[in-house]
Parts: sequence; structure tokens; C-alpha cells
Amino acid sequence: MLGANDGIVSTASLVVGVAAAQSTRQDVLLAGMAGLVAGAFSMAAGEYVSVSSQADTERADLQRERLELASDPQAEEDELTGIYVRRGLGTELARTVARQLTASGALAAHARDELGLTEELAARPLQAGLTSAATFAVGAGIPVLMIPLAPGDLDLIVTVGMVSVICLAALGGVAARIGGASMAGGAARVAVWGVLAMLATAAVGSLFGVAAR
Repeated sequence: MLGANDGIVSTASLVVGVAAAQSTRQDVLLAGMAGLVAGAFSMAAGEYVSVSSQADTERADLQRERLELASDPQAEEDELTGIYVRRGLGTELARTVARQLTASGALAAHARDELGLTEELAARPLQAGLTSAATFAVGAGIPVLMIPLAPGDLDLIVTVGMVSVICLAALGGVAARIGGASMAGGAARVAVWGVLAMLATAAVGSLFGVAAR
């Protein structure tokens, strides 16, 4: 949702700004395509770097845990026991659970219960980067597709703006619904910021268009 919203807002604002500068439709389409490609790669690179840093931290935590298990296994068992006691188990039961989990996989037990790391939630930089690029490109594709479909040059800004705001509101409502919040509030919040972004770029584009003439 976040990547798609970003793609719509960023590209629609770019398209509206360039169109407001009295550019030709071909120039607007070229700007929109450039924004889509650049934004998708930017999102991919940013997410890849961010998640790679997270993965490095996870690997460092696991390596430190391996060393601690090798150097002082009893202290690590005590630590695991304390975690289970704080979660509500009795001391003896917590000790038994800690010993059994240590016997079946000490590192896995500490990674899950001490560090909060699991295989399902492990950082995957490449997957994160590709997903961010794809969702951005899908969102950015909406205003770009509206450029050749707009009926006239004067209607280009209105067409791109209206379709983009409708899509933003729909995505905002769906995201809010998934999160258990008000759909109307989520839709309005995203739509308002999208409108503000497009108004700002339209104003800038209009000023540059007047200056160029």
C-alpha cells in the first residue's frame, strides 16, 4: 500500500506540474515515464540498503549469541529460564522448558525468544527491494496511463488529478480497513495529502510556464 501510494502521489504530482508548465503531451508523458522508472529504482535501492542493514544486524546478533552459548552455556540457560518466568511460567517449569529447547536447538531458542528473530520474519533485502519497486511502479503507472487517455490538453491535469485522488482514497480506505481503523478517515487522509502535493507542483509548474513565455 505504501509503495503504491508513493508511486501515485510522486508521479501524479510530477505529471501535473509538468503539464501546468504548458508542456506538450509528449513531454508530459516522457516526464511521467522518467518519474516512474527513477522512482521504482529509488525505492528498490533504498529498501534494499535499509533491509540489508537490518540483515547485517541480525547476523551480528546471532554470531554474538553463538559465542555466548559456547563460552557460558549455563548463563544462557539461566537467561532463557528468566524469559519464560517473565512470561508467566513457574520457575521449575521454565527451567525444564529452557533445557528441552536448548537440547533441541539452543541458538534457535535464543534467536526466537531472546532476540525475536524467526526464519519467517528474517530480513530479505532482495525481496524487499523488488517488492518496493513493483508496488511503486504499479501506483505510478496509474497517472502515466491517464496521460494518453485524457480527452484534451486542458483536461490532462483534471483527468490525472481526479483519477489519482480516487485511487489514493481507495487505497487509503483499504489500508485503514485492514488495520481496523475508519475507512473514511484513512481515505480522506491519503487523498488530502495527495491533493496538496499536486496543487503544489501545479503552482510551481504554472509559475515556470509563465516565466518561460
